[in-house]
Amino acid sequence: MQWLPQGWIPKAIAVDIDGTLTDSNKEIYLEAIEALRRLEAVGIPIILATGNVRAITYGLWRFIGATGPMVCENGGVVWHPDWDEPIVRADGSRARKAGQMLEDKLGIDSRGITTNAWRESEWCLFPDENLEDVAELISKSEFSDLSVVKTGFAIHLMEPHLSKGEGLSIALEKMNLDPSEILAIGDAPNDISMFKLVGHSVAVGGCFDELAAVSKVISPHPHGETFPPLVDAILGKTNDK
Repeated sequence: MQWLPQGWIPKAIAVDIDGTLTDSNKEIYLEAIEALRRLEAVGIPIILATGNVRAITYGLWRFIGATGPMVCENGGVVWHPDWDEPIVRADGSRARKAGQMLEDKLGIDSRGITTNAWRESEWCLFPDENLEDVAELISKSEFSDLSVVKTGFAIHLMEPHLSKGEGLSIALEKMNLDPSEILAIGDAPNDISMFKLVGHSVAVGGCFDELAAVSKVISPHPHGETFPPLVDAILGKTNDK
């Protein structure tokens, strides 16, 4: 299995959380965490790039021992604890109003998923809502400019300028790194923008077809089981230098 381009070693790794660092039961795969710690130990920083909220992302960031910035809420919030304050790129008010409109028209629960209690830039509906109905109604409403993106954990309503790729660009500028030096790992359509930005990408086994279509490598291992052999390959190249 050739995980990486010949002679190429990433300067940092951007990693999605849900569906990527998890197992088939959607629980954190601990061997993946251990693998990421091995990268940090040799000076390759981990950037968590997720649709999840800052509070949850920070907890995992601490648990891993990561040193890179966090790209949260699909690029809506970019943060590192050493910075004076987070970069919040939207206030989420229109996304919340769009959710209420969907409740009025479709009868869905606009309160959405539990983590909406901490969302700063977007709004998330339950993943089992009808995506086609949601997208069609949004497209015909005053909120037609909003992006509607489904992952395995939610349907995200967000401002059109928000994406993981845009958020990651901001994080990399802070780190003085070029996107061509970065490896991205993910599983869902909200990872597409960062896959297109970076030098190399790996989609975990069980990923969405839309992401597989743009990924440089597709892992033969499901979800978090991708990380031990992938990190072995990275560290093997590092040791050969």
